[in-house]
Amino acid sequence: MAGGMMPGPVNPQSQSPMGSASPFQALFQTPPQMHAQQQHHSPFQLHIPNQSPNPSLSTPGMSGIPKRPPQKPPVRPQAPAPTPAHIQSFKTGELTPAARRKKRKLPEKQLPDRVAALLPESALYTQLLEFEARVDAALTRKKFDIQESLKSPPSLQRTLRIYVFNTFANQTPRTAESKNLEPPTWSLKIVGRILEDGVDPDPASGLPKPNPMYPKFSSFFKRITIALDPTLYPDNPTIIWEHARSPAPHEGFEVKRKGDKEFTVSIRFDMNYNPEKFRLSPPLMEVLGIEVDTRARVIAGIWQYVKARKLQNPSDPSFFVCDPPLKKVFGEDKMKFSLVLQKISQHLFPPQPIQFDHKIRLSGNGPVGNACYDVLVDVPFPLQKEMSAFLTNTEKHKEIEACDEVICASIKKIHEHRRRRAFFLGFSQSPVEFINALIASQSRDLKLVAGDSGRNAEKERRSDFYNQPWVEDAVIRYLNRKPAGGNDGPGGL
Repeated sequence: MAGGMMPGPVNPQSQSPMGSASPFQALFQTPPQMHAQQQHHSPFQLHIPNQSPNPSLSTPGMSGIPKRPPQKPPVRPQAPAPTPAHIQSFKTGELTPAARRKKRKLPEKQLPDRVAALLPESALYTQLLEFEARVDAALTRKKFDIQESLKSPPSLQRTLRIYVFNTFANQTPRTAESKNLEPPTWSLKIVGRILEDGVDPDPASGLPKPNPMYPKFSSFFKRITIALDPTLYPDNPTIIWEHARSPAPHEGFEVKRKGDKEFTVSIRFDMNYNPEKFRLSPPLMEVLGIEVDTRARVIAGIWQYVKARKLQNPSDPSFFVCDPPLKKVFGEDKMKFSLVLQKISQHLFPPQPIQFDHKIRLSGNGPVGNACYDVLVDVPFPLQKEMSAFLTNTEKHKEIEACDEVICASIKKIHEHRRRRAFFLGFSQSPVEFINALIASQSRDLKLVAGDSGRNAEKERRSDFYNQPWVEDAVIRYLNRKPAGGNDGPGGL
């Protein structure tokens, strides 16, 4: 700026409002009338929106002008130069009001009102932004609803049919000619299928195909125990499969052994409930009328029982009166709601396993001893996979993010062009007033950066300033803070 432009009315005698530390002091002097206006925040002092503190970096067309080193102030004449009358009456609609306030940061995708006034076509873009905000709000609400529903996923009760049968091979009596044949063997097979709407498949067509929509057979059990006859198989009579050790899902199990004698196998299934279910004690079963359920549903059932029989204490709603069935459960005449969870734990037990026997038969045609057992199980809601997939897809916004980046880059260019337009328009309407205001504002910014915003150059010029009581203490502290090597700058002690 120093070598690029010179203001019209220059008065070296007038005292610069920038202080002696400003590099513009010897080049730009403000007339007395202008000085009075700047003391009252002239309406043209750096009120260009989003203007950079350094004009050499943000002023278009002036970034390549070299800076002139500070010069000594010239001799002051006696008479000030008059201020042109057209400058005092200058008004512009582009420059902001004089009141200094914190700049409001515009959203990256929002167009300012001034740009909208210059571009009427931008109203369509603003409407699209509002529509996008409504769509985003609706998607966010749905996303939260799905996340909450997946925390306690809904389930449907379906019938799990367990097929238990065994096959055998080489069970014919061996003769002297057949000594080299393979030994007799048998295989126990356990397979499970979810029935579609409880419809029994045609047994003549064999086992139904598994439905990929439902979990596999092994996911419904914590543990499966198969006990063989210890007299026939003393080495390993018990076979245990645990879900914790083998989490991979299976559609069925097969146990193969050598043997030619029939016996009975004991099979035990420990159910894997999610969420966990408990078996209720007889007193609690009498109150709720259920045998097995989750802890949350048991608590909800007790609350519904109290509410239906109006057992809540009207004077203190945190208590309820125990009728005879509840008194058998809690053993008290009145009970506090906050203690129900603690008291109810002693009435909840692990559910009983499913246990049955199967006889290994080694004669007959095809699978021998085919038996079916139906068990009620909870399967995930069919839409749960789609809901999880929806949440996964909402996290991937590569195309939308790419479009947002293009939009934000365009908005930044629009802001830059608007700032350039405001700068040149303000300069074209009154170059002298605009440059003086810009220099004064830049001087204040330089003082603020240098930490000299609180200094008063006029007071520092007088000797009385250095005769104050604090000066001696400040000099001693400055000398003590200096490094032992000595000079740290021009004029150093």
